[in-house]
Amino acid sequence: MSETRTTADFWFDPLCPWAWMTSRWMLEVQKVRPVDVRWHVMSLAVLNEDKLDEVPEEYREALRTTAWGPVRVAIAAEQLHGPEVLGRLYTAMGTRFHNQGLGATPESIAASLEDAGLPAGLAEYANKDTYDAELRASHKEGINKVGQEVGTPVVSVPGPDGTEVAFFGPVVTPAPKGEAAARLWDGTLLVASTPGFYEIKRTRTEGPNFD
Repeated sequence: MSETRTTADFWFDPLCPWAWMTSRWMLEVQKVRPVDVRWHVMSLAVLNEDKLDEVPEEYREALRTTAWGPVRVAIAAEQLHGPEVLGRLYTAMGTRFHNQGLGATPESIAASLEDAGLPAGLAEYANKDTYDAELRASHKEGINKVGQEVGTPVVSVPGPDGTEVAFFGPVVTPAPKGEAAARLWDGTLLVASTPGFYEIKRTRTEGPNFD
């Protein structure tokens, strides 16, 4: 008898290296648990637009400028070519932005579209607000599940009793593989589905490891 598969909705901003790490873990989870990932766009620029004065100076300018391009291109790709393209576009962007260390430049975005088999013309949406309403709606859908005090990624999945379980993270490096990925998934669902549970946290002692 085949296992009933569960859909995990995953909201990402391609700019965030920690969300990228979590997304690679989720791809591992798909291999070892009956889980399928459904991708959605959220935006650190939208999340922080009303609190830029509270953001460290080194991130402020990026949130005003660089952060808009990748999510605008991603949401345009979804609107024009369907949500099924988001997974491969995110993989293409994240590989170039993070693994290859090329950053979210116009050249990286254009090359990511080519890698994902998507039209080059989508790159033009990086500087257009054509689908900003749809971007904000997608962002709001994800962030409303967990609250304004977190960032990307947001994951939502049916819990053990069928009710929705949503959480930010987990923040982990490097992305666990194989059975380690399965154990982290099982444990994350266990704590996230516990009534009244809100937070486990400790100081990060290393940066993202993309190996």
